[in-house]
Amino acid sequence: MPRLSYLKALNRALGDEMDADESVFVMGEDMNFALTNVTAGFLQRFGPQRVLEMPLSEQGFTNFATGAAMAGRRPVVEFQIPFLLLLVFEQITNQANKFRLMSGGQTSVPVTYLMPASGVRTGWGAQHSDQPYSLFAHMGVKTVMPATPTDAYGLLITAIRDDDPVIFFGPLACMGVREDVDYADLLPIPLGEARLHRSGTDVTVVAVGQLVHDAIAVADELAGEVSVEVFDPRTIYPFDWAALAESLQRTGRLVVFDDGNRFAGLGAEVLATAAEQMHLVAAPRRISRPDAAIVGASPDLDAGLLPTRQQLTSAISAVLKG
Repeated sequence: MPRLSYLKALNRALGDEMDADESVFVMGEDMNFALTNVTAGFLQRFGPQRVLEMPLSEQGFTNFATGAAMAGRRPVVEFQIPFLLLLVFEQITNQANKFRLMSGGQTSVPVTYLMPASGVRTGWGAQHSDQPYSLFAHMGVKTVMPATPTDAYGLLITAIRDDDPVIFFGPLACMGVREDVDYADLLPIPLGEARLHRSGTDVTVVAVGQLVHDAIAVADELAGEVSVEVFDPRTIYPFDWAALAESLQRTGRLVVFDDGNRFAGLGAEVLATAAEQMHLVAAPRRISRPDAAIVGASPDLDAGLLPTRQQLTSAISAVLKG
């Protein structure tokens, strides 16, 4: 059975959609060199009319993608570094994402914004290490963040086929994750549909991105003492609230394991909604980055800002004590 990496899953999904639909094309900086390797081999395979090298003008080519989508194409815009999404925040949230509403449904904008390197890598520095998924979810942009190769394949396919803008966060720490897969089993995955990686009865851990794998490891370590349910929303917005409510009906306890900043982040939203609407028998907890920036010059200091398995273990212990 083939062993598929997360990175190769992105390459395969994008290539499959470009094969299946001639309106799909990819654009971005360093496309000719496939710098992130997501588009490795694409220039030879699809040619320069569908693999577009863009100048260093993120706002310009993001608006170009909006126009192309309104004209009937399905562009995939690749960004190499998370902060570039902040440069085009207005173009995505205030332009592309609102045209359907502003036109009374007459115009759709099927653009996929692909970020295959979100999060921290040692030495990347303060301006390259953010996880801004909560910002886009807050503004109502469809936002996905799969943790496994299978989910990355399925959700990228769905994102490209969606008639609205979708932003796809691929955590840098997940790019080397591999799974044994039968290619025939790789299928589109609906937006807004969570996945249970592990069933449990004592506590629900909501984890996103690379933290899903840490949560599974902690659940394995605690097996025999605590029954941990690992809940992966896969889609940040729209969030699968019904599935979370069902999970909390079983466990009654909640910990959120979030790689974003703490203030007004995903963890805050999940805790607030659960407290307002769902079954809880103990005060919920969240683990996130503090409200501070990764420095980039001190690996030890940076590591101290990231959510850890030890923090998750402690939070699980705390909610069990009520």
